[in-house]
Amino acid sequence: MVARRAAGLPLEQILGWAEFCGLRIAVDPGVFVPRRRTEFLVQQALLIRGGGSAGYPGRKSLPPDPPGEPPDHGGPARPPVAPWARPGVIVVDLCCGAGAIGAALAAAIDQAEVHAVDLDPAAVRCARRNVPGQVYQGDLYQPLPARLRGLVGILAANVPYVPTGEIGFLPPEARAHEPLVALDGGPDGLDVLRRVAAGAPGWLAPGGRLLIETSDRQAPLAAAAFAASGLTARTATSVDLNATVLIGTLPGGPLGPEATLHITYHEAHDRPRPARTPRCWGGERSRRTRRLRA
Repeated sequence: MVARRAAGLPLEQILGWAEFCGLRIAVDPGVFVPRRRTEFLVQQALLIRGGGSAGYPGRKSLPPDPPGEPPDHGGPARPPVAPWARPGVIVVDLCCGAGAIGAALAAAIDQAEVHAVDLDPAAVRCARRNVPGQVYQGDLYQPLPARLRGLVGILAANVPYVPTGEIGFLPPEARAHEPLVALDGGPDGLDVLRRVAAGAPGWLAPGGRLLIETSDRQAPLAAAAFAASGLTARTATSVDLNATVLIGTLPGGPLGPEATLHITYHEAHDRPRPARTPRCWGGERSRRTRRLRA
């Protein structure tokens, strides 16, 4: 084991698993290793549910409310659960790799119907051990059942977004031991993102959400790709996890189009509250800012 690690093999591939959202995700050699920052995408997908556990699937309890403040989870204070995210919601995980996102959402959402897709055969074999749902090998939407069109409530995609010219700057363990197809996003890193965004309206239910991890630098161009596809976009950023997630909504849901917001999270376990004013959450280190984009 020591020799394999010294040779540069990722620790998760040596152990055969990675922790993700409190779950143990099987990871085979040559398969993309789930990143901790991608937990933020899962967290954002759970916030879309409008209630329930907005923490991580493997950690079912919610953090306590700050002293002197009314609870905003459980009971009548909970926001209404949106129709696209009630138990039984259809979840699609594109570019699924080992299937970490699909597995985490399945663990967190009651009776979720989960479908996952990856182009890499090794990733598909691995994901079938992790995802309690259907896993397909193919290019993005191509292998999905046609019956899912217009019915998907949560569409998550951890697409490759490293620009081709920057692949050489990645850590050696990523360059040598993870598939290039899971890393290389084309000249500006957004080739696959644009394809996912372009196809999303044909699969999302009215009001359904598309969530894609990207970088802060790429977020404006990514948002433009969402807008070109008819999605209302907002970005959410976790400072602690160095994570940026773009969230697109297909118009037509019962709550109407979202305001275009940029939300910055300064604590990995923060979650937005119904009130618009920033409040402390989950301890002294936790703070959050929310601002309307210009």
